[in-house]
Amino acid sequence: MMRGLCLVIILMISGSCNQMLAEQRRYLHDNWTFGLTHQSSRYPAVVPGVVHTDLMRQGLIKDPYIGLNERDVQWVDKEDWLYETTFRVTDGVLAEEHVDLCFDGLDTYADVYLNDHKILEADNMFRRWRIDVKSLLRVDNNVLRVYFHSPIKVDMPKWEKHSGLYDAANDQSENGGLQDRKLSVFARKAGYHYGWDWGPRLVTSGIWRDVYMEAWSKARITDVYLHQCEVSKQKAIVRDEVQIETDIDIPNAVITVMDNKGRSVVQKKCSLRKGQNTVSVDFVIKNPRLWWCRGLGKPERYTFMTNVVADGKLMARNEQRIGLRSVRLVMDPDEKGNSQFYFVLNGVRVFAKGTNYIPQDNFLTTVTPERYWQTLRDAVLANMNMIRVWGGGIYENDIFYDLCDEMGLMVWQDFMFACSTYPAEGDWLESVRQEADDNIRRLRNHPCIVLWCGGNECLDAWYNWGWKGRMEKTDPEGARLVEQQQEHLYYDVLQEITSQLVPDDIYTPGSPYSVRGHGSDGVNGDRHFYGVGHRRMPVSMYNQETSHFFSEYGMQSFPEYASVLRYAPDTTTHDIGSQLMMWHQRGGVEANKVIEWYVNNEYGHPRDFRQFLYASQLLQGDAMRTAIESHRRDMPHCMGSLLWQHNDCWPVASWSTRDYYGHWKAAHYMVRHAFEPLLCSAVTKGDSLLVYAVNDLQLRQQVRLRLTVYTLSGQTVHTQTQTKVILPNTSTLLLKQSLSELLKEHKREDVVVNMSLTASSGVAYEANSFLCLQKDLRLLPAKLAFQVDAVDGGCIITIKSDKFVRALAISLDAEKYWSDKNYFDLLPGVPVQCFLRSSLSPADVRQRMTFISLNSMKEQ
Repeated sequence: MMRGLCLVIILMISGSCNQMLAEQRRYLHDNWTFGLTHQSSRYPAVVPGVVHTDLMRQGLIKDPYIGLNERDVQWVDKEDWLYETTFRVTDGVLAEEHVDLCFDGLDTYADVYLNDHKILEADNMFRRWRIDVKSLLRVDNNVLRVYFHSPIKVDMPKWEKHSGLYDAANDQSENGGLQDRKLSVFARKAGYHYGWDWGPRLVTSGIWRDVYMEAWSKARITDVYLHQCEVSKQKAIVRDEVQIETDIDIPNAVITVMDNKGRSVVQKKCSLRKGQNTVSVDFVIKNPRLWWCRGLGKPERYTFMTNVVADGKLMARNEQRIGLRSVRLVMDPDEKGNSQFYFVLNGVRVFAKGTNYIPQDNFLTTVTPERYWQTLRDAVLANMNMIRVWGGGIYENDIFYDLCDEMGLMVWQDFMFACSTYPAEGDWLESVRQEADDNIRRLRNHPCIVLWCGGNECLDAWYNWGWKGRMEKTDPEGARLVEQQQEHLYYDVLQEITSQLVPDDIYTPGSPYSVRGHGSDGVNGDRHFYGVGHRRMPVSMYNQETSHFFSEYGMQSFPEYASVLRYAPDTTTHDIGSQLMMWHQRGGVEANKVIEWYVNNEYGHPRDFRQFLYASQLLQGDAMRTAIESHRRDMPHCMGSLLWQHNDCWPVASWSTRDYYGHWKAAHYMVRHAFEPLLCSAVTKGDSLLVYAVNDLQLRQQVRLRLTVYTLSGQTVHTQTQTKVILPNTSTLLLKQSLSELLKEHKREDVVVNMSLTASSGVAYEANSFLCLQKDLRLLPAKLAFQVDAVDGGCIITIKSDKFVRALAISLDAEKYWSDKNYFDLLPGVPVQCFLRSSLSPADVRQRMTFISLNSMKEQ
C-alpha cells in the first residue's frame, strides 16, 4: 500500500510543472525499431531508451553489470545506429497552424529525418530540440528516423587535431580499446559514460528523453520565470516574466495569473506582436508561507497558472509550482582574511548537511520514478538538507527537482563539467551556451536550487594537479590557450548566462574554489579533502583538518555480501585481488589494497571475504562519522559537510553510502546518526576528553549530559552529569575531563565511553566513544539473545548481549530488505530494538538472519 501511494505521489509531483494544454501534445514512444545502419536486421526498441538496453532486451548482449561482461560490449559505441517509427496524424492536429516535433534529449550525435527530409543535426545530449514540421506531415504513414552517429567516430578526428592539448582524468579510453585517446572532452555528453573512478565505460546512444509533437495556433507560452524579487516573512514580490510566441498580432491580449484555487492574483492588458514577446506581471503575496529546507521548517509551495487570453478565449497557459524563499551565499572574509562559505536561507544561517549525487545508472532510462523517490528519501532519512548534483553526470530529470522541492532538500547544481580541460571555443562553446540557457530556463523555478556551480575540480585539475606546469614545459603556447579557454568558460560564459537568466541566484566558478587564477587552497571557500583515503592518512586526521565548507570527502567500501552475489555469483571470485573484484573497482590498481590497509590498521585482520566486506563498511562508516562530527563541532567556522558519495551507477566498490541496489551500507546508518539535529560528540586531545553538543534546532536548549565509562564486560568505571544551556545553531563545549579521572586504574583498551544527551525539548542523542584504535579494543566473546515479532510491514527484532558488542550488523539472505538500525553497538544487558522490512515471514527472518560484529571478527 505504501509503495503504491509513493508512486501516486511521484506522478502527481512530476506532472505539476510546465503543463501545456492537454490536446496540444502527443508522445511518439510507440512502434520503434532499431538496428545497425549497415545491416538490414531490425529489432523492437523501447523509447525513451538507449542502444545497450535495447540490445539486452533482444538477447544480443549480456548485462554489462554482471561479472566481466562490460568488456564484451565495447564495440557498441564504435557503430552507427538507426531508430525508426511510423505514425499517423489526425486531421485535428493538421488543422493547427503549427505542429512542432520535440526531442527532450538525444544522446548525442544524431541526424533526424521526417518523411525522408533531414530536419535536425543534434550534437548535445543536454539540449532540447524543437522543429516545426507542419509542412512535412501527412495523415498516414509518417516515417521518423533518427540516425545516431558513433560518438567515437565523430570525435576521433578532433582528438587527432588537438592531440595532447586537453586532458580528462577519469576517461577510461584504454578499457574502450582507444589507448590514450580520451575523447570525452569533445562531446557534450555525460562524462561518466566514458568511465569514472567508480563507474564503467558504457558510451551510450539513443532517444533518452521524451519525443512528442505539439500542435498550436496563434499563440503559445515558451517560458515562464517567476522571479522572486523580494522575499521576507512579511511579503513576497514576484515578477511573472512570460515569453509568448505568436503567429499573428494580438492587440487585446490579457495576461492573467491564477492561484491553485482558480482565483485571479493579477492580470495585465498588453499588445502582442507576431513573433517573440516578453511580458512581465508583478504581484505581491502578504505574509507568505516560506519554503524551508529539512530541519528548519516546511517546504511550502504555491501553484500559479499563467494564462494568455484574447477576446475571452484562452490562447495558452502554463502552470508552475514554486516555493518562496530567499537564499544568499556568504563569502565575506573571516577574521584571518580568508573567504567564508555558508548559506543563509530566509535570513537563517544554515549548516549544510548532505551528500554528492551521481546519476543512478549508466543506462539513464532505466531509472524509475520509484527509484528517484527512494534515492532522495534515503537522503532525507539520513537527516540531510542538501544534495549536490555533480558535474560529470547530467542535468537531472524534472522529477528529481520536483522531489527535492517536496522534500525540502537544497540542491547544489553543477554545470556538466568535471575533472577535465575542454576545447571552449567555436561551435563547441556556442553549444554550451545553448545548453546552459536551456537547462537554466527549465530548472530556475525550483526553490530547491540554491547554487549554480561551473563544474567539478576542473580549475583544481589545471592549477593544482600539475596539468598546467606539465604543459608549460612541453607546449607553452598550448598552455596559454587552454588556460584562456577554461577561464573564459567558467568566469565569463557560464557566469554571464547565469546572471542574465537568474539574476538573484548564486554562481561560483567551480568546486572547490578559492580565488580567480588559482586552485583551491583549503582555507578560502569550499574544500575537497581526500588525505584520508587517497593518501593513507589515518581516519583521526579528520579531527585536525578544517575548512569553511567541505563539499567533498570520502572513503571507499565494498557492498554487502548479498549485493556482491548479484554481480559476482561465482564464489571463486570472492577475493579482493581477483580479476572480477578488481574489474568492479575503478579507483585504481591499488584501491582494494588501500581499503585493506585501512581495515588492518583500524580494526585488525579479517579472516575471510565476508568479514572483509563487513570491515570495509565499518571503516567507511566510522570515517564518515568522524569527519561529520569534526565538521559540526567546528561550526560556525565550518558550515557545510557534503560527503562523497550518495549512490552508485552500477554494482561496484566505491565511496557510496548506498550500493547500486539501494541497500544502505554501514556508512549511511552512521551518517544518519551523525547528522541528527542534536549531536553529542567526543574527541580526545592530549590527556583530555572533550565533549561537545551541536544544536541545529532553531531554539535554545537546556541539555543534560550523562557520561558513563564502562568496562567491556559491563562494569561501571565512572559516571557524571552536566547541565548546560546551548544556543541555536551552535557548537558548545560541554565537558573537558582528564583521561586519568575517567579511567581510574583501567586501560583505554578495556573501556567504552557512553554519552547520553537529553534536551529540554525532549530530543535525545546517544553515542559511544573509544579512547584507542578499535583494533586495540580487547573485545570479549558475546552471547546474543534475540526475538522476532511480527508488525505491520515487517517485524521488530529485539537483541541484547551479555558483553559490549561493537557494530553489530544484521544480514538477511534476501535481495530486498531494510532495517531502521544496523551496525549498532550493544551495551551489556541493554536491549536494542530495530524494525526490519522485508517480504519474509518472521519465521523466515529468524532462520535466515545472521549477525557479524567486531567482536566476532576478532574471535579466533
